[in-house]
Amino acid sequence: MELRHLRYFLSAAEHGSFRKAAGAMGVEQSAISRRIRDLEDRLGASLFQRRNHGVSLTHAGERFLQPARRTLRQLGEGSRVVEAIGRGETGHLRIGIFSSLASGFLAELIRAFRESHRSVRIDFVDGDPENHLAAIRQMQLDVAFLTGLSDQAGCETTLLWFERVFLAMPGEHPLNDREQITWTDLAGRRFIVSDVAPGQEIQDYLIQRLADLGQHPDIQQQHVGRDNLLTLVAHGSGLTVTSEATTAVTFPGVIYRPIAGETLPFSAVWSRHNDNPALRRLLSAARSAAKKQRHG
Repeated sequence: MELRHLRYFLSAAEHGSFRKAAGAMGVEQSAISRRIRDLEDRLGASLFQRRNHGVSLTHAGERFLQPARRTLRQLGEGSRVVEAIGRGETGHLRIGIFSSLASGFLAELIRAFRESHRSVRIDFVDGDPENHLAAIRQMQLDVAFLTGLSDQAGCETTLLWFERVFLAMPGEHPLNDREQITWTDLAGRRFIVSDVAPGQEIQDYLIQRLADLGQHPDIQQQHVGRDNLLTLVAHGSGLTVTSEATTAVTFPGVIYRPIAGETLPFSAVWSRHNDNPALRRLLSAARSAAKKQRHG
């Protein structure tokens, strides 16, 4: 049984005539008559009483009318849902993040995408790059926004934006009168990092930068999240560094200063096998926003 069988049946029942049904549907009357005869053969019962002046439903046709209408309505609703998913207007996105959503490029991208795709559900997952990449390859994440420029096996990568690197320090710190900080200013200082993402990456970053000063950096891991880490900074436990987007969130007793010449590249990473239409829409929006930012 084909959909056109049902459409032709319903049109003939509505118009009470094969000829009028054919005119309404833009087909030959013979096509209507033939397809309805096929449908009757498949069902094993006559659906119409045929007369010279038109047709009327038999008892079997009357019983078939409501199920046929319901079937076409449900198929129509299903088709609209699938088409909306195909256009990226609805669906589900799972996004791994390694940057703050407080402000900056990613925050603006998500805000704009949600405005134009209100029916797309978005779930966010915090984590370190290794876990995000593994989840992308296993199709457990659609995309992750990570620092760095390197290609990842089995993944597609596109550079989107840069963020300045900031030093977070107590309000009474001797360096708070500087407009920007140099690495030389930070020689011999104590730093603290979290033992959860992105703490390890920050520690590696500090070791790389401070080792050039000829001193082994003093870095202590704290078993707290990002918010409590900044509270410890305010209490004088040590300094830390963070990306520009994070500085939109204020913490009592903490001030931020940019580190001269330091920026972090951020890229979108996704599986080349992921055919989620909502993902394609998000990536298109991200590329457009990045292009606008570069030329803005």
